[in-house]
Amino acid sequence: MLMNRRQAIGIGLQAAIGAVGSTVCDGKTAPQNPATRAPLMLGGRRVRTVDIHAHCVIPEAMELIPGARANPPSLVLGPQRLRDMDAQGIDVQVLSINQFWYAAPRDVAGRVVDLQNEKLAEMCAAQPSRFVPLASVALQYPDLAAKQLDRAVRELGMHGVAIAAHVNGDELASPKFHPFWAKAEELGAVVFIHPQAIPELEARLRGNGGLANVIGNPLDTTIALSHLIFEGTLDAFPSLTICAAHGGGYLGSYRARSDHGCVSAPGAECSRALKKAPSEYMKQIYIDSIVFTSEALRHLIAESGADHVLLGTDYPYTWNPTAVDHVLQTPGLSDADRVAMLGGNASRLLGLAK
Repeated sequence: MLMNRRQAIGIGLQAAIGAVGSTVCDGKTAPQNPATRAPLMLGGRRVRTVDIHAHCVIPEAMELIPGARANPPSLVLGPQRLRDMDAQGIDVQVLSINQFWYAAPRDVAGRVVDLQNEKLAEMCAAQPSRFVPLASVALQYPDLAAKQLDRAVRELGMHGVAIAAHVNGDELASPKFHPFWAKAEELGAVVFIHPQAIPELEARLRGNGGLANVIGNPLDTTIALSHLIFEGTLDAFPSLTICAAHGGGYLGSYRARSDHGCVSAPGAECSRALKKAPSEYMKQIYIDSIVFTSEALRHLIAESGADHVLLGTDYPYTWNPTAVDHVLQTPGLSDADRVAMLGGNASRLLGLAK
């Protein structure tokens, strides 16, 4: 019997990546045969868990960029990933690629992004119950990015797009990116914003502690979101669906300061009139659950609402491997809140079939 294309892709995917290891970026090795958790039940109902923040790479795309840095093998989709997902209680990973290629020339960026999107869409189509793809775009060329996003959603069936928090030093709120934002709003595409640290602070963040990541990444996200608010991007595109990594950075903790800033220092520093208070724009921004205590998660929920928090692990990196338990064990949440954060919110935003 002849196989259809999707069946062939699925069999080929499983065979081709059977030998992929599980070493992660910090040198730790995930268990080779972790126990599979039982399906999650809450209130007598089966709960589907959806991880909005999981990474992968497409090796074929990496080969198109001379000198592209190597990535840990665990970023390549393989059987160990499925075992890790099962051990963590993750039913579905929403896959994003952190190789943004913003320094690439237009023709190269076009080829790389097209290949990434096509291959990722194929891989996810082979296992649609486990993987959901987010597109890549060459955002340094906003007109091209808009076309790439349009094709990714309309032709490849992708559910959204992953972008960095800045593009070659340009803020996402720059008017040059309006064609991209307009297309994302038109398509109803989820825009997942992931930081790249802050090059301008590289010298100050050197040294022990990995501060470029620990401090720089959340700060990068905070700056990007704040500019989208204060420069009027969210006024111009009020129907955008944005999800920000790592709990949205520091924005949730300082939303009241954002409101107070222009009250205490009006004039040249606050020359643009917004349609509402800065904190109100948080209702347009979704965030993942990658914070590290029950109190921190409770605070995110208090500031943004349980309907705006999505489960995130940062797989294969070891930032939040107990994400499901974190939500389950945070006190004071209703079953409805937990169901929403564990997968309901992501399923709704991405239009995943029940």
